[in-house]
Amino acid sequence: MNSKNGPIELFDRERRRRFRDRAYHRSQGTDFIGQIMAEEILDRLSLVKRDFKKCLLIGQAGHFLRSVLNDLGIDTVAADASFKVAASLNGVQCDEDRLPFADHSFDLIINLDTLDSVNDLPGALALARRILKPDGLLLASFIGAESLTTLKSILMQAEGDRVSAHIHPQIDIRTAGDLMSRVGFALPVIDSDCLRLRYTSLAKLVSDIRDIGGGNMLKDQIKPLSRDVYQQTKLSFHNKADDDGRTTEQIELIYLCGWAPHPDQPVAARRGSGQMSLKDALNKPAAD
Repeated sequence: MNSKNGPIELFDRERRRRFRDRAYHRSQGTDFIGQIMAEEILDRLSLVKRDFKKCLLIGQAGHFLRSVLNDLGIDTVAADASFKVAASLNGVQCDEDRLPFADHSFDLIINLDTLDSVNDLPGALALARRILKPDGLLLASFIGAESLTTLKSILMQAEGDRVSAHIHPQIDIRTAGDLMSRVGFALPVIDSDCLRLRYTSLAKLVSDIRDIGGGNMLKDQIKPLSRDVYQQTKLSFHNKADDDGRTTEQIELIYLCGWAPHPDQPVAARRGSGQMSLKDALNKPAAD
């Protein structure tokens, strides 16, 4: 559904910037979830047998990544919706679906923990592909739909018949894969990992969510929890604790990898072009 000026936006852009500013003020870009994402991305990058020259870094873990990439001889440019993050890296403040860079400006883009709250995710991915040089690489990670299942459940129970949105809709791994293919990335690889975290209190979980820029940033849908609902949520969270006094919450991390198209890239065989059926291949006797 479109408005007169374009697609309806789910997120309040200004509120999102404030939340990301707050996150950087709290953690200085060293929140533990962002660090886990950054280290995993670097591990994946180390498996790519080619040299990169210029990388666009998006996300508040840019300080850690910039240092490592510079040691590898890769120049970096930083961007983030947060003014504080961008300024700390002498970068550019911008939204991911409004990147102000020329076509074919980078041969590597690393995006950490922002794509789940972009208004136009297909547009953001299409822009990333456009500003990559042919055969350039996108590596990204964000929090997926199988996250915060405990918190979501107890919030719904606490609010009863008057449930409001407090956690924005999140992206599942299948949708992420479909989008990567739809916007034209070649050789896409999408996978996920699940963190099972143990908390002694609801307050600590909320603190970790704020450290990564989380919060209710839905446009025109701000309805703070009432004191009664918060106290009920807090009690329910405590009641779910195991014998050690800790409650388990999970965070799904989705990882994206895709290449800007290039004529020399390997291409999958045309469907139906095989000369042997899978059944025949499996039944073929082993060679002596």
